[in-house]
Amino acid sequence: MSNFFERVNENPIIAAINELNLLDEALASPCESMFLLTGNIFNLKEIAHRVKAKDKGLYIDIDLIDGFSKDTWGLEYIVKNIYPHGIITTKENLVWLSKDLGAFTILRLFILDSISLEKGIQSINSTRPHAVEIFPGIMPKITNKIYAETNIPIITSGLIMEMEDVAESLKAGAVAVSTNNKSLWYRE
Repeated sequence: MSNFFERVNENPIIAAINELNLLDEALASPCESMFLLTGNIFNLKEIAHRVKAKDKGLYIDIDLIDGFSKDTWGLEYIVKNIYPHGIITTKENLVWLSKDLGAFTILRLFILDSISLEKGIQSINSTRPHAVEIFPGIMPKITNKIYAETNIPIITSGLIMEMEDVAESLKAGAVAVSTNNKSLWYRE
């Protein structure tokens, strides 16, 4: 589990792969970790093999992989047969199950308003994932508030458009920033 934190300490920018044509560029980038936001039952094993062959961390968003049911069986298959470094999900029950299966868990939250913020904090405090990914990632005050109220490491994501957004997120206390913006994978 500390492997994730070692990787983001080395490079806090995570390559978010939302289209398979980004995979080669992500693997060639200095990013130490990959968030896989696409794929299906037929190509997931090959993608995982390619990421691991480059010694990069692979974190699979179970909610976005096609061909798997978004339930306990699909999750168990991925954890026990694909062997990702971690699981990302918006579903509390899959956070619990991921933890039971010994997987590193990232709870993904969409913060749309004060109600979703409060419900998100409650969800974090009840499930206690290893990390939380919050959307949109350009809300330093919210990043700081969520961390202060949960003491769970925060990853920011969504609407990260320039290096200033990355710097602001990290300054607000995020441990990492996930982005599909290829130009940001090469931190300067």
